[in-house]
Amino acid sequence: MAQGLIEVERKFVPGPGTEERLQELGGTLERRVTFRDSYYDTPELSLMRADYWLRQREGSGWELKCPGAASVSGPHTKYMELTAEPAVVAQLCEVLRAEVPGAGGVAAVLGPLGLQEVASFVTKRSAWKLVPRGADEEERPLRVDLDTADFGYAVGEVEALVQEEAEVPAALEKIHSLSSMLGVLAQETAPAKLIVYLQRFRPQDYQRLLEVYSSKEKP
Repeated sequence: MAQGLIEVERKFVPGPGTEERLQELGGTLERRVTFRDSYYDTPELSLMRADYWLRQREGSGWELKCPGAASVSGPHTKYMELTAEPAVVAQLCEVLRAEVPGAGGVAAVLGPLGLQEVASFVTKRSAWKLVPRGADEEERPLRVDLDTADFGYAVGEVEALVQEEAEVPAALEKIHSLSSMLGVLAQETAPAKLIVYLQRFRPQDYQRLLEVYSSKEKP
């Protein structure tokens, strides 16, 4: 698989004072944005059931989240992110056991691979960044996204991006520390927007995922 950044993240339920607490901790509000995400899969959810998540974000292009190489314990998830379209197409063909088609982007292979839109919704996001106290100048800041989807669901996410598998434990420690300072309980989990969307609007698809993951939530 083409190399991408490893995304380590933890979702939580934001409260009315979360933004104020981020400011107190030295966080910087980078932007407030509104965007539409559309997710694609086969009718049998072959990608999601294998823990692959194909998304087109309005204005940003395609992204494929692939499962991390090792399991992560606790209320965290870890994914490789692919955004270069040739790498996304190659990985999709590998997962779906299909021949790699000729030159073309992701949109060109949706039909041949049997992929269709399974969810689409608009999110309002406030995006924050925060450098952990005591961190060196070259260290990547933690990112905190506070999202509200157009179907009324709100969720927060603390995220660290690392390049090497060896960096994951330290990233988890920083995420846990910041989550604690934001008042998130140690084992608190919050379902992702996509999961809640499927639960509300495509209950049969939601049940298909439950059969695979039981109570473990995904992106």
